Amino acid sequence: FRSKGYRHNEFKGFNVPADEAEARFDEALDVMIRAWTSTERFSHHGRFWQFDDIIVEPPAAQKPHPALWMAAGSAPSIRKVAERGCNLLLDQFAQVEVIGERIALFKQEVEARGRVFDPMSVAVARDVYVAKDEADRRNALDRAARMRQRTIDVARTPEQSGGSHVLSYSTSASGNEAAALCGSPDDIARKLEALQAVGVHYLLASMGGGSRDTLRRFAREIAPEFNTRAAAPAGDNALAGGATLAKAPS
Repeated sequence: FRSKGYRHNEFKGFNVPADEAEARFDEALDVMIRAWTSTERFSHHGRFWQFDDIIVEPPAAQKPHPALWMAAGSAPSIRKVAERGCNLLLDQFAQVEVIGERIALFKQEVEARGRVFDPMSVAVARDVYVAKDEADRRNALDRAARMRQRTIDVARTPEQSGGSHVLSYSTSASGNEAAALCGSPDDIARKLEALQAVGVHYLLASMGGGSRDTLRRFAREIAPEFNTRAAAPAGDNALAGGATLAKAPS
C-alpha cells in the first residue's frame, strides 16, 4: 500500500510540512521501484533522501516488482494511479454511485495508456457489521459514525479550509449508513449487489466495530451467496484479505 498521508497531526508530529507530501511520496515511490528492479547497486541523491551504493536483498520474487496499491479519491489522484501503473484502493465512505464513477474514470485512464483494464486492480474498502436486530444495527452505525468523525478531525488543519478529500464526508450525516455494510444478512447482500452493479469486483471488508461473531455470520450467512476467495488472487494484483463479488449461480 502507498498513500501520501492526510492527517494534519501526523505531519505536525513529525515536523514535516504537509505541502511536501506529494513530492515526498513521488520520490519514495521512485526509490522503492528502483530498489526492487535494480540488479546492481545504485545511489540516489534526491530532495528528501540520500543513498550511496545500496542494493535490496533478497531480490523481489514478483516481477518486475511487488504489486503497488495506491489510495486515491479525487480525479487527479486517480489519474496519477493509472499513470504510475499501480492498482487503485478506494475508501470506505464514498457512496455507491461515486465508487462507480471513480472506477469508470480509472478504467478510462488505464485504457488511454494502452493497457488492458483488470477489474481486480481496483479494491473497495467497506466497514461490515452483521446486526442481530434493529437496535444492534443503530448502535453499530453510531459507533462507525464516531470513528469516522475521529478520522475527519485528525485530517483537518486548524484555521485552514480544504485539505484531504476525507473532509468532504464531514457534512454527510447519512453517508455512513448508506456506505457501510451494516444490517441483516439480506441488507448486506443487497448492498454488495449494488456495489457489484457499478463495477466492484474486489472488496476489502473491515470489521472495525464488529467481532468474531460478525465475521462468522458473514462467512456463514452471506459469503455462500457469492464466489469468494480465501486468499488474494494470484499474480501482480495480489492483495491479502479480499474477496470477489461475483454472484454465485443459483
